[in-house]
Amino acid sequence: MDNILIRKLKSEDAEEISKIYLSITKTTSVDDFRKIVAKQSQRDEDASFVAELNGKVVGYLISYTLIGGFGIAKSAWVANIGVNPKFMGQGIGEKMAAEIFKYYRNKGIKDIYTSVTWDSTDLLSFFKTLGFDRSEFINLKRSLG
Repeated sequence: MDNILIRKLKSEDAEEISKIYLSITKTTSVDDFRKIVAKQSQRDEDASFVAELNGKVVGYLISYTLIGGFGIAKSAWVANIGVNPKFMGQGIGEKMAAEIFKYYRNKGIKDIYTSVTWDSTDLLSFFKTLGFDRSEFINLKRSLG
């Protein structure tokens, strides 16, 4: 897929990104997700990108920086990634990841983290191919209701 363009996320991408998100998660509401995309498009210090094919968004990767979080140095976190199911397995996710790696390396950030549910074997496998491994963190959860 040499004709894939990786570019910074823009607020007007929210609708197309939301459609991809819906097609992957099978959820019915994306209002909060649209707000996240719109906010993320305004954050210059973070690396959030879309993959575009023939002028149409076919993938997205949202990440953010965290300074001094949990006693670690400034780090980056992959918060969300998605590729239109019609285009999965064609290297689009890897191209977006390579772009965030380059971006954060140029910013002097040495570590990038993400969180994956234990049963998301396809996503876990994807991140492993990118060089991710277990970190020093253990995810904790507390239900409030």
